[in-house]
Amino acid sequence: EVQLQASGGGSVQAGGSLRISCATSGLTFEDSVIGWFRQAPGKELEKVACIGKSDGTISYADSVKGRFAISIDNTKRAVNLEMTSLKPEDTAVYYCGADLFGKCWSLRGQFWGQGTLVTVSS
Repeated sequence: EVQLQASGGGSVQAGGSLRISCATSGLTFEDSVIGWFRQAPGKELEKVACIGKSDGTISYADSVKGRFAISIDNTKRAVNLEMTSLKPEDTAVYYCGADLFGKCWSLRGQFWGQGTLVTVSS
């Protein structure tokens, strides 16, 4: 059974940094793509970052490119999202999602973790 568990959200001032983490079980990184999505109040779900170890793909939404970094921690079997230079518009509930045998460009989220709230104040 695939399980994802997000953690690490919190409140930070604009310009600050935060790391959120998605602990995984029941999947192998070599056969999966895992991404971070976010949903701000009143807005649609947005895919912000994705990592696919099988083909070495890492991708980011234009809105976070250069500020966010996604990585795999094999020891903890987690996918981390390092967020820097945070802006108030980054405020959202962040979710991790995974597809088995997929690609980052088509990641839809066969499996989801619960959300973690990130609040950036100005």
